[in-house]
Amino acid sequence: MLRITELTLPIEHAQDALAPAICQRLRIAAADLQSFTVFKRAYDARRKGAGLSFVYTVDCELRDEAAVLRRFREDRHIGPAPDTRYHPVAAAPAHLPRRPLVIGFGPCGLFAALALAQMGFRPIVLERGKPVRQRTKDTWGLWRKNTLNPESNVQFGEGGAGLFSDGKLYSQIKDPKFYGRKVLHEFVAAGAPEEILYVSKPHIGTFRLTGVVTRMREQIEALGGEVRFGQRMSDLVIEDGALRGVVLDGGETLEADHAVLALGHSARDTFRMLHARGVFIEAKPFSVGFRIEHPQSLIDRARLGRYAGHPLLGAADYKLVHHAAHGRSVYSFCMCPGGTVVAATSEPKRVVTNGMSQYSRNERNANAGIVVGISPEDFPGGVAAGPLAGIALQEELESRAYVLGGGDYLAPGQLVGDFIKGQASAALGEVEPSYKPGVHLTDLASALPDYAIAAIREALPAFDRQIRGFARPDAVLTGVETRTSSPLRITRGEDYQSLNTRGLYPAGEGAGYAGGILSAGVDGIRVAEAVARQVLARHDAATGAD
Repeated sequence: MLRITELTLPIEHAQDALAPAICQRLRIAAADLQSFTVFKRAYDARRKGAGLSFVYTVDCELRDEAAVLRRFREDRHIGPAPDTRYHPVAAAPAHLPRRPLVIGFGPCGLFAALALAQMGFRPIVLERGKPVRQRTKDTWGLWRKNTLNPESNVQFGEGGAGLFSDGKLYSQIKDPKFYGRKVLHEFVAAGAPEEILYVSKPHIGTFRLTGVVTRMREQIEALGGEVRFGQRMSDLVIEDGALRGVVLDGGETLEADHAVLALGHSARDTFRMLHARGVFIEAKPFSVGFRIEHPQSLIDRARLGRYAGHPLLGAADYKLVHHAAHGRSVYSFCMCPGGTVVAATSEPKRVVTNGMSQYSRNERNANAGIVVGISPEDFPGGVAAGPLAGIALQEELESRAYVLGGGDYLAPGQLVGDFIKGQASAALGEVEPSYKPGVHLTDLASALPDYAIAAIREALPAFDRQIRGFARPDAVLTGVETRTSSPLRITRGEDYQSLNTRGLYPAGEGAGYAGGILSAGVDGIRVAEAVARQVLARHDAATGAD
């Protein structure tokens, strides 16, 4: 198999134009091209006036691959295609005294459990929330009826926080073993659209993800795994620095020597329990800010020019960064084209925002987090306050947002023009906020620390110079965005185990090792492999196997 990169065609090329373009690029006859697949398709929008182009990466089977490789041996865009197939690292022995546990069933826990099940280890998954369909009803209960279920919401339940999001499936992580391809292939096998295998910024969307996640859980169960819902881990059993079991909220103890901690970034009660049990945890930076909403048509025109609305391009996105004068960085986070701002709290009398899109991305507004990076030095009490200080800051800001919103889970909001001027908003303009249960207009100046407010006020006009209309006076800011990532890290060693608790495998976003669906899934696979290797090593040592 041979790979071609940077193969460029006009956006409006004919459907059958790719094969002739491959032959022209390789200088071969049509009969010499036996087959090809598109590995990646992106678009180049740097020169809108000259016309947009699709840029392809293509894998080809040729009649005489060796001759072509010799001809292009100096061309860095033509070479052997890498092996992106997944190769399991282990197979479970016939009889294991204790099955591995997976705590949490978001993207990380889902792929950790799936990988373990596919290797024959029959994992037991403990998820504090509910199955995806009941969880969806509970989440709509907050959005439509202002009723929060603290154990079944945007953060907790089957699919994790990634379920109620844009469903983005791209990441900038280093992935030399192509675990990301396994994540995408498993999603497609479970019903996701096949295009996620090749488009440059794939996404699935919430409603499609619900069915995909359900089918993946059914596969885990068919392979001998077990998924238990409504099972919150309340304690650990630790002996001589090693895990011996977990205690559930109802009092049941499950014996276990290996547990994947795929908690997600909002399991604050569990973080506090782990800290009390002496599991090594350290504070880490995260970001806070607001959601901003514009008409999607404004973003499409600014990013795509005359190609705005092209069916193959879809709703346009953006990625923005500004380095403020006082040294803070402000950036767009989790941009959701054609989406909505959603209520994402998991705790009573607190307000948290996030963004979500469906697969179609055809809602009227674009939204993104506009957030400011903060560090442990900024937490209440500073570094000396300990590893849980970031949680305390999140809770303070979310409780303040609840009050600013007027209670009942309304979110505080402000027009961009008024925010920049430092005056409260009294009425909406043309941009109608999408957050449900609703937005209460106010002054957001007290919603975040002063340094964050100053940085965002400086950044918005700077972003307007990159996307004309970004700082339009009636664009809407909704607060607060606090759960951009985990405020702590459950630190692990090179063997993926906790630094001081053997058998405990911190993983995914909640442990500070991922940021998004794809990277969390990849981390779940890596940790599952580490568990499999360790289980086999213990088994071989106990049985005297070579």
